[in-house]
Amino acid sequence: MSTTNLIVHLTERSLWEEARARGTYEISTRGRTLQEEGFIHCSTREQLPRTAAAFYAGLPDLVVLVIDPARLGVSLKYEAPEPGAEEFPHIYGPLPVEAVVDVEPWG
Repeated sequence: MSTTNLIVHLTERSLWEEARARGTYEISTRGRTLQEEGFIHCSTREQLPRTAAAFYAGLPDLVVLVIDPARLGVSLKYEAPEPGAEEFPHIYGPLPVEAVVDVEPWG
């Protein structure tokens, strides 16, 4: 497994624990579900600090889900939020817990 291809997703520990019990994770970003957004927002390691500052500032008990795209079983696309902007990885479907190869504390 190459660590260069891994992507990450920041979430609340309680939401991840619920997903582990269910077998799939379906939160897109803070306060938004996969069903509402259409995909799960992810980041590269390099993008993670900016994502955390923009969407998760002040939220306690966060974890970083380290995801192996080869284990997803659903579509992964790198897309920009607007033309010419930086591209972010988006998972188009539920995230299987088996695709999460590590969980790290954030902050």
